[in-house]
Amino acid sequence: MNGVNLHEEILTVARNLFERSGQVEGRDLDNWLNAERLVMARYKQQEKLMAETPTPKKGTSTTKRRITRKFATKI
Repeated sequence: MNGVNLHEEILTVARNLFERSGQVEGRDLDNWLNAERLVMARYKQQEKLMAETPTPKKGTSTTKRRITRKFATKI
C-alpha cells in the first residue's frame, strides 16, 4: 500500500461522495472520513482474501500433480 496512491484513492472516493450527496458544501471532513473508512475497509478485505488463498508449493502445479498421479497408478 503506497501512501501516495492511498491518498489519491481516498481523494477520489471523497470527491465521488461529495458529488453523489448533491455537492453539499461544508461536509468535506465528513466526506473525507467516510472515504477513508471505505478505502481502508477495502484494503483490509483484500488482505483477508489474500491470507485465505492457499499458495501452491513451489515447482508444482495442479496439472503436474494430476499427470504424476496418473502415471504413478499405471506403474
